[in-house]
Amino acid sequence: MSTTRDVASRERTDFWSEHVTSYQVRMGYRYPRTDDFHGGTIRQRTDTYQLVMFWSDTIKYTRTAGQVRHAPDEDYRLLLPVAGELVLRQDGQEVRLAPDAGCLLTLAAPLEVLQNASMRALIMSIPAQEVNGRLNRSSPLIAGLDLTSGLGRVVGDMLTGLHKERDTLTSGQFDAVSDRLVELLCMLAAGDDRPTAPGHLNDVERVVRRYIREHASDPDMTGATMAQALGWSLRQVQLALRHAGTTPRELIREERLRLVRDRLRAPAYRHMTITELAYASGFSSSSALSTAFRQRFGVCPREMRHAGPSPSAIRAGVD
Repeated sequence: MSTTRDVASRERTDFWSEHVTSYQVRMGYRYPRTDDFHGGTIRQRTDTYQLVMFWSDTIKYTRTAGQVRHAPDEDYRLLLPVAGELVLRQDGQEVRLAPDAGCLLTLAAPLEVLQNASMRALIMSIPAQEVNGRLNRSSPLIAGLDLTSGLGRVVGDMLTGLHKERDTLTSGQFDAVSDRLVELLCMLAAGDDRPTAPGHLNDVERVVRRYIREHASDPDMTGATMAQALGWSLRQVQLALRHAGTTPRELIREERLRLVRDRLRAPAYRHMTITELAYASGFSSSSALSTAFRQRFGVCPREMRHAGPSPSAIRAGVD
């Protein structure tokens, strides 16, 4: 958490301007009062997504054409007020946002945001390709989104849930939920039940691969349990992986074998027997591991451990 309480009163507007610019993008800041401004943020981020809860006194944010040229930012923002009200102007449109109304916007075009003193909101940064690929567009976008019912309510609940569970979610879990949230957001923005862009199957495949990589050591993971955890049907997952030339079972086995291979090379796992490694990596037995490992890498696990990372021992396992 960062707040203006950490600095002297006369320095708070400068602190806020620099702070917001550091995690968003270059903008202009207009303060009705500059003597004792109050504001704060709570930030969550990974290499892919960022979610910020922010609150402050009355302020006007601007993004000029010059700033867009000199400090480009193609990524989208999902803005959701939790309390208070703001007005957003961009591309000849004006949107007035209050709780239960969201907005998908871009900083790749000039805009103005006027926020009142009781404002508290969530803003999520979303890579441009995650939106453009699904909606088959790459242009400034403002969409007033009703989050009071149906799919909109699900999106709003997921966003607030991400913030509330910030201290319990791993980076992988945060990204997995964010991926699913963005897919649903694009459905909502498109006014359809499902994105129809050609890249949708690739999106599903990418999320599935990430999930399997994060949970490869879970012995109970199957295609069905994975699909349920991600909120998709098993058929949808199977279709996406078939498009990539594999199946859920094959991909789970491959990730487990890679996990064992990496652990066999790592000094931190030298104390573990092959049987212990098998169970710790999701295999039902050491014999099941040995058979699958030899088929995949051309050597048994024990041989790879003794050989180390030499090219002759691991040639078949090079990615």
